[in-house]
Amino acid sequence: MAGGSRDPGRSVTDKVLSVLTAFEKERRALGLSEIAVLADLPVSTAHRLVGELTEWGFLSRTPHGRYQLGLRIWELAQNVGRQLRETARPFVQDLYSLTGENAQLAVRDGSEVLYIDRVYGTKRVPRASRVGGRLPMHSTAVGKVLLAYEEPWVLEAYLNLELAAATPRTITAPGRLAAEIAQVREQGFAETFEEIRVGACSIAVPVFHTGRIGAALGLVIPSEQSGTMQKHLPALRAVSARIERATAHIPLETLLDSHQVFRR
Repeated sequence: MAGGSRDPGRSVTDKVLSVLTAFEKERRALGLSEIAVLADLPVSTAHRLVGELTEWGFLSRTPHGRYQLGLRIWELAQNVGRQLRETARPFVQDLYSLTGENAQLAVRDGSEVLYIDRVYGTKRVPRASRVGGRLPMHSTAVGKVLLAYEEPWVLEAYLNLELAAATPRTITAPGRLAAEIAQVREQGFAETFEEIRVGACSIAVPVFHTGRIGAALGLVIPSEQSGTMQKHLPALRAVSARIERATAHIPLETLLDSHQVFRR
């Protein structure tokens, strides 16, 4: 899959990954010219790479001639964090049963939150992501928990990034975010109110692993119930402790490589 590009210094791997991550940016079926622009590739190069990725099943072609991620991607993605997800899933389901609220388990993947598992309820709550999806750490309760209990350099590095605002309530001032993260560490939980989606709030607690932060466990709740979120803390903490005990025998690094350096 060799060929020219607008940047002759780019590797084949870089070009292929640029094609695949184009769908992460848009999350819809894309035309060939759109893929070329998003991947910063000549149309001829994009055409060749898209064709080969389609043959391998990593992309699929719609009846209208556009492209979307293929089932092969989904199949491979199921292996990401599988040990953590399979071990923790009964407890995440139990958290939903105890609270009646949307329950979720997340880890840090570079500078983002990666959702390992979710149990959805019947309440209508705006959803910002899905299992396997990623969101910024500064605008989610699970992300704030992960920042609070990671090594100090992680927060320092994160505060140097551009903090995008998903809603008018998203905290984007580094000083204000640092102060809130310090409070999260002191109180042992994080809360958000419409920071990632209008109409949704969240609360989360840490899940430790042999004394280190391993994951974050949270609930997503309709905004009108934000005043009563803390009533779920006993259930969150109890389930977190159960997940910690259940995963203690699994080396943290094999659960998921969630402590990698920040991605580009």
